[in-house]
Amino acid sequence: MEWTNIIFAVIVFAVLGGAIGALLAIASRVFAVPRNEKAEEITEVLPGANCGGCGYSGCAALAEAIATGKAKPNSCTVGGSEVAEKVAAIMGIEAEHTVRMRAQVMCSGTKDHSKQKYDYQGITDCQSAMQLGGGSRLCPNGCLGLGTCVSKCPFGAIEVRDGVAFVDYNKCQGCGVCVAACPKHIIKLIPFNAKHWVGCMSVEKGALTRTYCDVGCIGCRICEKNCEAGAIKIDGFLASIDYDKCTGCDVCISKCPRKIIWSGTTQARNPVIKL
Repeated sequence: MEWTNIIFAVIVFAVLGGAIGALLAIASRVFAVPRNEKAEEITEVLPGANCGGCGYSGCAALAEAIATGKAKPNSCTVGGSEVAEKVAAIMGIEAEHTVRMRAQVMCSGTKDHSKQKYDYQGITDCQSAMQLGGGSRLCPNGCLGLGTCVSKCPFGAIEVRDGVAFVDYNKCQGCGVCVAACPKHIIKLIPFNAKHWVGCMSVEKGALTRTYCDVGCIGCRICEKNCEAGAIKIDGFLASIDYDKCTGCDVCISKCPRKIIWSGTTQARNPVIKL
């Protein structure tokens, strides 16, 4: 009698297992998500960094967006022109021109040059420091130097030195994650081969900027007047460079009285820069 019960139980479980398996097989067919072969091919050629610099959650999401026409083939900043060409080939279209970019922290206000409002002793994070009167720096547009950009960078390309964040161009992939993370909005993406950049984001009048920082841009227009290529303009008391016009002549560097127009090849305080 006992053996009969055991055999019966085994048969019942076998029948139930078979029925459940059949139902799962049917469900997998009914609810199966259609494969997008182009998206899979695109995913294979993307770098796989999953940094989010493209605006999507990862490479697979970007590949799906490109395959369905919601994103351009050159949307991956990390992959650059090489990946853009491969993706465009998969899509059967001509690749658009891609300019490699790099992140640049537009601030020269190291601890020796910039003034502090108070001694910050809180969480080592720029977003947290911003909650206390906009941070400890007297300059409202100065780097807080607490490394939010450092922790967010997926490529380990940023470090803080003497109170200011610096970018290692050799590691930077131009993904833009640091740009979005900076609460001061002083990190910009500029062309990777750009030779010059203005190390300040202050938009205050020169007299006020001088009270914040010893090296802040005062909008004196000396660089603008001496640039033969017309690549420098003063807007809102701040100098900016048009990289399409800049010839890299170095005149602006020698003329700037505040010494905050830097060259990627000569900036002594950032030896990791190699262009």
